[in-house]
Amino acid sequence: MQTRLVSMILILMCSYASIAQTMLVKDCGQKAFPGKIPPGNYSGITHVGGDEYAVVSDKSATDGFFLFRIDVDSVSGEIKNVENLGFWGDSLKNADCEGIAYRPSSGTFFISRECDNVISEYDSIGKNTGRKMNVPDVYKKCAGNYGFESLAYDEESHLFWTINESTLNGDGECATSLNHVRNVLRLQSFGDNLQPVSQYAYIMDAPMADRKSSNYAMGVSEIAALDSGRLLVLEREFFVPSLKFGAFVRCKLYEIEPGKSEPIPFGGDIGANTKFVDKRLVYSFVTRLTLLDWSVANYEGMCLGPKLVDGSRVLILVSDSQDNYGGVLKDWFRTIIIR
Repeated sequence: MQTRLVSMILILMCSYASIAQTMLVKDCGQKAFPGKIPPGNYSGITHVGGDEYAVVSDKSATDGFFLFRIDVDSVSGEIKNVENLGFWGDSLKNADCEGIAYRPSSGTFFISRECDNVISEYDSIGKNTGRKMNVPDVYKKCAGNYGFESLAYDEESHLFWTINESTLNGDGECATSLNHVRNVLRLQSFGDNLQPVSQYAYIMDAPMADRKSSNYAMGVSEIAALDSGRLLVLEREFFVPSLKFGAFVRCKLYEIEPGKSEPIPFGGDIGANTKFVDKRLVYSFVTRLTLLDWSVANYEGMCLGPKLVDGSRVLILVSDSQDNYGGVLKDWFRTIIIR
């Protein structure tokens, strides 16, 4: 009888784990810390340990990363302070560094570069080790500035994850503010040996914008690794009209489980019969630029932060202000609490 009871409990625990879903607890809102960090183009963030985070800027003079100390309230999850501890870099000219992931087992960082879609390893002081991931040739078809915007490392499964920001040439048409096209993307994993493991088809939501823009970006800007093989995907739509006022950024957080989906061949065709990764909306929000609201924030970096005293988890987002463009954009930080 006791053995049967233990077996039933184990089955229930396994069933619960298999249907575990990320839930929103609250959005703590966004804060800026002018004077504490330099104006930047912050596009990726990864947790190093304690209250330290490595952050890349796609416009820094050389490849490398900033080290920020981010003080998060252990009860509320709000950011209390951000401090710049300095920049660790190489002599290599910045090639549009967009995503960064830290691998604790080696104590090294991996940075994805959008200009050439190379993902390279860097040591603890920002020097390129010469090792890089074996990226499938299909990513050479990235359209313009729509390559690897994201990078995450799952310490549990020992997998790196990235995805092209927008549709590759040959996979379809890229979304614009006028065409209502859904971007079709390729989600790619790599093992600790830096070799490709699996590739999955991912389809974004249709654009919300429906008029001509002076600047527009629609794509996946970041990925964060959760437990049990789950990922959070940040779909970001940035619309700027010719007069600037009326600009908005719409962000959607989706949870996916690639391991429960059918992979596609590396570089295989994506067509009408392609099975896309199932996704579930966790949260969405909009920031705007109006006469009374200057909160517009182009969120490009995202990673998991600390656990709070109640066991919930902090998700930290950082925005790309284009060096405080026009004195309007700010280097916003945002925390979202999930469970």
